[in-house]
Amino acid sequence: MNPAARRVQRVYLTLMLGNTLAASFIWGINTLFLLDAGLTNFEAFAANAFFTAGMVIFEIPTGVVADTVGRKASYLLGTVTLSVTTGLYWMLWLWHAPFVWWAIVSALLGLGFTFFSGAVDAWLVDALAFAKYTGSLEAVFGRGLVVTGISMFAGSVLGGIIAQATNLGVPFLLRAGVLVVMLVFAAIVMKDMGFTPDHSMGPIAATRNVLKQSIDHGLRKRSVRWVILSAPFASGVGIYAFYALQPYLLQLYGDETAYSIAGLAAAILSLAQVAGGILAHRIRGLFAKRTTTVIGASLVSIVVLVVLGVTSLFWLAIVFLVIWGFVFAVAGPVRQAYLNDMIPSKQRATVLSFDSLFGSLGGVFIQPALGRAADLWGYGTSLVIGGAVELIGIPFLFASRRQKDPADTKTVQTEAAPVEPGDATQAGPDAR
Repeated sequence: MNPAARRVQRVYLTLMLGNTLAASFIWGINTLFLLDAGLTNFEAFAANAFFTAGMVIFEIPTGVVADTVGRKASYLLGTVTLSVTTGLYWMLWLWHAPFVWWAIVSALLGLGFTFFSGAVDAWLVDALAFAKYTGSLEAVFGRGLVVTGISMFAGSVLGGIIAQATNLGVPFLLRAGVLVVMLVFAAIVMKDMGFTPDHSMGPIAATRNVLKQSIDHGLRKRSVRWVILSAPFASGVGIYAFYALQPYLLQLYGDETAYSIAGLAAAILSLAQVAGGILAHRIRGLFAKRTTTVIGASLVSIVVLVVLGVTSLFWLAIVFLVIWGFVFAVAGPVRQAYLNDMIPSKQRATVLSFDSLFGSLGGVFIQPALGRAADLWGYGTSLVIGGAVELIGIPFLFASRRQKDPADTKTVQTEAAPVEPGDATQAGPDAR
């Protein structure tokens, strides 16, 4: 890796570390925090659904910022929005506010994350191409997972310990503080490279154009379309399972006030992600196609959710939690690289945001539905139902595989060669 590419990777990994550390302070206790504020299971996961609804509503408009103003501007706006809304979340908990306010602030949290989705990955890929990096995209994304796994471990453990030593609100204040630090860091070192913002259109015309580009380079290209359409099922179930496992593991442990155990469980999951991130590109090398890795990981995830749902043993649940985190971490970089290699550089942030939009759309409907199932039949049953829902997305991945896009069979050694604006549109049989 040449010095310029190494600097780009270093900035990217620092952004991942700071963002994940900030977020992970509350990952182990978020559901407990909502329940402590007086919400039911249905209301807690409905609040999460409003968060993902906010991502759906704002995904395209904020995609305009990344593609017409710049990736850096999008990141900075996201950091400001998240720090402010995290503070508002703490105030709602303090006041035991009615559900309607949780819904509003959750949607605004979603707005903050839409400034991130697509923009950071697009910044990385374009900057690496500008720096003439010719290594593996899976390797870089995998290192990103290692860094986020380590920071998730630290943040989750600290968040759980601090919550137990003080109260459930303090980790949210810490999160807001770290986000302010990341705002200053990005303002100083992050620079848009390999990408020229398009200022030729006004906001409405630009939004219309972004939506058109999302459809043209996303849904109209069959190999990309089927990957995007699989996102709601895996993402919706994955988000629900992550947060439902917090109170569920405490039930299995036998002490529903042991917040440090909830934080420790999230930390164990993060270590599994570190291992998966390290091995992702090696495991990818064992298979001829990227889709084989993604489909296999999805099937293992489904089996794990079912086992988690039926077990009554805390230690066995922890073992399968590790497996779940590992297969998630293996599939993530491979799926990212597969999508990136099928999307033209100019529309990369747009289409990646569109993919994120569909993943969020799944969370809007799946989270409250599974939350209601938890109210009626318990967390275990809701996880089993979640496994069945995730299974619906598997045929879409097979459909993408059948398109035989060259991105599916790119070798680990050559897959990260610079992508020119026309490359991806010529790659598939219908011209990811």
